[in-house]
Amino acid sequence: MTEQRNSISMSIDTQSVDEILRLINSEDKKIAQAVEEQIVYIAKAVDLVILAFRNNGRLIYVGAGTSGRLGVLDAVECPPTYGTNPKMVQGIIAGGEKAMFRSKEGAEDKEKNGARDIDKKKVGMNDVVCGIAASLRTPYVVGAVKRAKQRGARTIYVTTNPRTKFDLPEFEDLISAIDVAICPEVGPEVIMGSTRMKSGTAQKLVLNMITTTAMIRLGKVYENMMIDLQMTNLKLRERAKRIVMTITGISYDEAVDYLTKSDFHVKSALVMIKANVSLSEAKAKLKRANGFVRTAIDGKEFHIL
Repeated sequence: MTEQRNSISMSIDTQSVDEILRLINSEDKKIAQAVEEQIVYIAKAVDLVILAFRNNGRLIYVGAGTSGRLGVLDAVECPPTYGTNPKMVQGIIAGGEKAMFRSKEGAEDKEKNGARDIDKKKVGMNDVVCGIAASLRTPYVVGAVKRAKQRGARTIYVTTNPRTKFDLPEFEDLISAIDVAICPEVGPEVIMGSTRMKSGTAQKLVLNMITTTAMIRLGKVYENMMIDLQMTNLKLRERAKRIVMTITGISYDEAVDYLTKSDFHVKSALVMIKANVSLSEAKAKLKRANGFVRTAIDGKEFHIL
């Protein structure tokens, strides 16, 4: 599907700038609907990821080209956003780190390369490996996912080709190695084969949904604000102050005071303020609540997978 010609854009080379932009935009509008149709499968993937995290496992993305870069991007954004250990969510791209910045043609053509990189990561039964391949058939990704399954990991596969493609005999070994397949059908690209467009956008949406939902269900969000961020720079320290001020209604100076007392641990500061307790009491409440601020404050449990 990703390599087919799009009948809507056959004359795009004759159109004005405005017409080209409107055509691209009209095709992009199809992406969200395609992703929505996969929510039942995305939910299953999230369940696997949450289980892995609760068992000290990892989420490891594997991809080539645009797909690989998207996996790496999602992985590297988790630590500053949610305060996770960098090892918790990782991205592997065919061709290694250099392929992030310059295309490395041919790096994706061998299954054994993907299997080798999974072995290097010492993937095990507590891990989840998520293969990302718009075309579905990328050898590097196929090899990585199959090897991950052999090593006992749970596996996810994100592709923008139809789910029915897995019924073809050539994918028999692959589908047997996949626990959850996510297949948003975005249709042919505006420019044939340019999967950095609709396919890439759909993949980015799916990865965002997986990690964001998992982090929420791990207690890293209170109301709709991220409360487990790391204070690695001035911007994040100021964001922490704004978060505490917004949630509690206290002043800037008071937020600074509480964050200083809690060693800039936003969760502890929030519980101290909202529950009117000391730092030691706040930490104890958070421990009993498995890190969920809402439960630590009011003692009421809610459904947690």
